[in-house]
Amino acid sequence: MPRFAGTWVQLGPDRSDRRTRSRRARAAAAIVADALESEREAGQVAAELAARYEEIDLLYTISEILGRTVDLAEAGRRIVREVSEVVGARRASLMVHDEAAGVLRVVAGRGFEVDQLAPVPVDDDCSIAARVFRECGAISYDPADPVPNPGCPGGRAYQGRSFLSVPIMYGTTGEAQRPVGVINLTDRLGEDAFSAGNKKLVTAIANQVGAAIENARLVAEERQRERLSTELALAHNLQLALLPTPRLLAQVGNVGARCQPAESLGGDFYDLIPLGGSSVGVLIGDVSSRGLGPALLMATAISAAGVLARAAATPQDALNRLLGVIGDELGRTEMYVTLFYGVVDSEKGTLRYANAGHPQAFLLPGDGVPHRLRATAPPFGLAPDRAIEGAEVPWTRDRDLLCLFTDGLPESCNAAGESYGEERLLDVVRGQVERPSPEIVDAVFRDVEAFSGQAATDDRTLVLLRR
Repeated sequence: MPRFAGTWVQLGPDRSDRRTRSRRARAAAAIVADALESEREAGQVAAELAARYEEIDLLYTISEILGRTVDLAEAGRRIVREVSEVVGARRASLMVHDEAAGVLRVVAGRGFEVDQLAPVPVDDDCSIAARVFRECGAISYDPADPVPNPGCPGGRAYQGRSFLSVPIMYGTTGEAQRPVGVINLTDRLGEDAFSAGNKKLVTAIANQVGAAIENARLVAEERQRERLSTELALAHNLQLALLPTPRLLAQVGNVGARCQPAESLGGDFYDLIPLGGSSVGVLIGDVSSRGLGPALLMATAISAAGVLARAAATPQDALNRLLGVIGDELGRTEMYVTLFYGVVDSEKGTLRYANAGHPQAFLLPGDGVPHRLRATAPPFGLAPDRAIEGAEVPWTRDRDLLCLFTDGLPESCNAAGESYGEERLLDVVRGQVERPSPEIVDAVFRDVEAFSGQAATDDRTLVLLRR
């Protein structure tokens, strides 16, 4: 039969001469061949249409999957299952680029346990997926060809099976496409190589997945920001809760205090500690930096200070004990803390204090010039072996004012870059000295804000005490 090598048509007995029988046989063979050819072509067209329908249905299914979820792991599991079934692959994996770690991580797979696969560094010369990611081009392998991996002489052990690895690309309008992951398909059923049609189909799917990966990343980042914002707000509220309550301030005497963190978490802190009788302890501190670390250190210091102060015989003893609590943490973090702790005894007329490198500590007599309360030790964390000494100055009941603040107030700058300064702050306090301490604190903060005209760049804390 024409066009069907090795296929014959045999006719039954015929009384015609040999030439006639031969002519009739050839005519019959041609007719049967035409019929078989038509059937074969119809079958091929049907198979082609079925394949195209399967591919179109796959693209639609994946679009539907990606449109319904932002969970990349969940979507990835369905994608690798659908793709591997259509192209006939026993195993498949979806890898996503972790930019921070510089690796490709498997987020979904079929034919193996995802947890068993370690991340692949993007610069791994022995990884097909890493090479596809770096070169932004697909690699397919037919078992009859050598392994296309010149970086490793031994190649990769794919057990003689075919594989197809396609980069997942993403780029917005006007932006160059960049790789964000890789789709891998291996061990095709029948051990046939992946076709050009398979490669084209998987590339189209990879383009869809690229947008999904980017969306999932953005959603994860937004959730992380929301979670961090919530945690920072909670930490901020907890940190403020560690400071003395208005009720305690009222019990201590004529006290005004305010702590204004520049960020959600601050490194400034203060405390007022009733010591019984006519004595009250006043503590103020400033951690050298801002953020979570200083905030944790502040929480530790202020929590321990009250207990240690009540058990200490002198202010220097209290600070020595506090240094024992936070000294190791200061050594590990390379932070330092300035601290002032004073004890006012209005009956004895004394102010005893220890000052670990905190320069913004002043005694304002009722009718005199502000007197700086000198440092009696370096800041905590700068000279851990240095002994903390104490000092004592007279205190006039109901007239003297203890003024403690942190450097965020005098170092506030205006638009011209000029600092507010200690002198201006003390002038405001002296100008309002006859008013209750809380009102003086309000006046100082209003003046600083009017001077700087901008948000605080450092924590601002002010404590005023008269008794």
